[in-house]
Amino acid sequence: MLLPINWLKSYLDIDITPKDLADGLTYSGSHVESITSMERGIKNIVIGKVVEIDKHPDADKLFITKIDIGEEPLTIVTGAKNLKKGDFVPVAKIGSRLANGVEIGATEFRGVQSEGMLCSLGELGFLDNVIAKEFRDGIFVFDRDYPLGDDVKEYLQMTDDVIEFEITPNRPDCLSIYGMARETAATFNRDLRDIKPKLKNEQDDIHNFTNGIELQTPYCARYYSRVIKDVVIAPSPLWLQTTLMNAGVRPINNIVDITNYVMLELGQPLHAFDLDNLSGKKIIVRQANNKETLTTLDKTQRILDENDIVIADATDSIGLAGIMGGLDSEITPSTKTVLLEGANFSEKHIRLTSKKLLLRTEASTRFEKGLDPNLCEQAVERVAELVEQTCSGVVVNGVIDIKQYENKNKIIGLRPQRVEMLLGVEIPVSDMHTYLNRLGFMTSTVDNNIKVIVPSFRNDVEVEADLIEEIGRLYGFHNIVSKPLVGVLTRGEKSYKKQIESRVKNIIQGLGFNEVMTYSFVSPKSYDRLNLNENASERTFIKLMNPLGEDFSTMRTTLVSNMLDLIERNQKRGVIAANFYEIGHVFIPKSLPVIELPDEKNILSIGFYGDNDFYFMKESIEIILDRLGIKDINFIRESNNPTYHPGRTAIVLSGDIKLGILGETHPDVLINYDIKQRVYIADIDFDKIVELSDLDIKYNPLPKFPSMTRDIAIVVDEDVMIGELENIIKFHGKDLIESIDLFDIYRGDQVPENKKSVAFSIVYRSFEETLRDEKINPIQEAIISDLEKKFNAVLRS
Repeated sequence: MLLPINWLKSYLDIDITPKDLADGLTYSGSHVESITSMERGIKNIVIGKVVEIDKHPDADKLFITKIDIGEEPLTIVTGAKNLKKGDFVPVAKIGSRLANGVEIGATEFRGVQSEGMLCSLGELGFLDNVIAKEFRDGIFVFDRDYPLGDDVKEYLQMTDDVIEFEITPNRPDCLSIYGMARETAATFNRDLRDIKPKLKNEQDDIHNFTNGIELQTPYCARYYSRVIKDVVIAPSPLWLQTTLMNAGVRPINNIVDITNYVMLELGQPLHAFDLDNLSGKKIIVRQANNKETLTTLDKTQRILDENDIVIADATDSIGLAGIMGGLDSEITPSTKTVLLEGANFSEKHIRLTSKKLLLRTEASTRFEKGLDPNLCEQAVERVAELVEQTCSGVVVNGVIDIKQYENKNKIIGLRPQRVEMLLGVEIPVSDMHTYLNRLGFMTSTVDNNIKVIVPSFRNDVEVEADLIEEIGRLYGFHNIVSKPLVGVLTRGEKSYKKQIESRVKNIIQGLGFNEVMTYSFVSPKSYDRLNLNENASERTFIKLMNPLGEDFSTMRTTLVSNMLDLIERNQKRGVIAANFYEIGHVFIPKSLPVIELPDEKNILSIGFYGDNDFYFMKESIEIILDRLGIKDINFIRESNNPTYHPGRTAIVLSGDIKLGILGETHPDVLINYDIKQRVYIADIDFDKIVELSDLDIKYNPLPKFPSMTRDIAIVVDEDVMIGELENIIKFHGKDLIESIDLFDIYRGDQVPENKKSVAFSIVYRSFEETLRDEKINPIQEAIISDLEKKFNAVLRS
């Protein structure tokens, strides 16, 4: 929101510096982004008149001009083609400085000495997006005669300063110059001048020009219209053009500029229709038909549906309500009769349509925040007044005003003691009345409390606390002295879940993994790339109603596809090896279609490729679970998951509780992702990890008795899981086994085909006695016998 200070001063008397103004408004709750001087550093640029213009004798594209600046005429060479004798133009004399810092000196062009320069608006520092099209590529020409030799700054409003504000969504009333004037008046305790439009020359009758207005949708609270006849389309007066440019709006023509001016002034978007182009001479406000098309002013064809509101005539839609007009009804140089629209549309529908069509305008920005329906009348009447003042047309007598809302006062009770309690400062009750009155609230005293009538433009004020905030910001939150807290205080700390999450991250980062964060929205094709069966639970997913595109159209039910996407990108970018992990959400619908929020499960996803293998993944999971105090960990072969390799995949269990799955990705899946290396993925239920974790660590005293180590090497079938062998060893070792370390897996000449040699180092220790062979040998023999019986194992000598 750009606020030209000179425009602001037309509504109240205030004589302070722009910085003091910005500081005061900041203290009262308006966030200032920047202060910009419109002077832009130009120096000694004056108004001149073209008294002669001739072609350069030695250059086809140059002209020699004589410029009267009220002194000795200047000879200036220019390449501008839009000049004619009698034009008043900005002249940079020798020694002048342009907005880009260039100082003007005498220059010779093909033998002709040029004593200065004629300036475009761009050279004076105006941005391209606010310069009228006719002056974008040429010298700026003033609209009438001005005193020769006067500084151009005064007439182009370049002595102004502009403050940029960030307006919060709850304050649409501040998206206007008058709204900020109201805030300024309240902040600095100044009197605010009312805007009360007056018309002097109304003619004819509005019903002779239009067949009326029909509201066929409940989402238009009010439609207020007037008709302007005998319209003369022309450039706006210079004061109007420069005011718009300082506010960031490009001038177009007098009628459009007046509607834009009033929109900026009052915050009410307006639209002007060429009445002669309306079929049936009437306006119909309705819902669009499904797949109805409309070409908007930006020459883009829009495809609409029943949720969009359109302005239509008797035949077709002619505008997208609250967002942008239609191309067929725009104001053109031949326009003679104009219908002015001041309407109030449903903020929800405007917001959704704007978002769906990716079409955001000054109008939609205001409507989507919710506007006061009472603005419609004031804004249209203000446009009509300016039309008269600028001689742009004749205002037709009469209005058409249709209302579909109940104009009721919102009344809120305010307790002075509550104000003191929440703000922590004593404010006299009389001051409370004063602060609220300055902001436009009407107050009275009832039973020692304050009765407050909320003005219609403050739809953000709903409850007593809102009124207390208004009092607080005018009193000045910076004036409220900080006080120590009283009452029962609690210590802030991470939740148990967050503590577990932090510990897991520390552990897994110590193992060499990098944390990643991926999008929660995935393509439905992701589930096909994972080779999931048609009835797989992961395929029960939620579709988004308004996705960014097909690749982000569903809420993920697994993190495996995200991890494989990430690995695919890294491999294609030449990363030889990488280790990743993510703790993220998956979204499991309770029913389809969705009638309530889905279950959000936390998943620990781990993925890597490069030098490491399945056993590195298994060991990493064991370390994580062990350091979280999760006991009784087992790994059971899984050969029926189509995403994983059937011979190199395991289910992770804690007792009888399934924690997840880990293994090598299936070769077919790797082909789907165009991945050239083996990839290992773990998909662990993080919520169950949190549930089973035990951070109450108990330290055992150092053992008094020595340990005893025995190694065992056996040959087993290739498909026997290491975990199955370890379980046999643990079963027979009972409480005497301190650790089991797998130190070798061998496949080679001395081992038969489809067999592998597995070697374990078993550490025995007792906390009660020194172990001897007589106690350990029976255990070793029982282990070997059980392995031979259950897995047909052969002891290697």
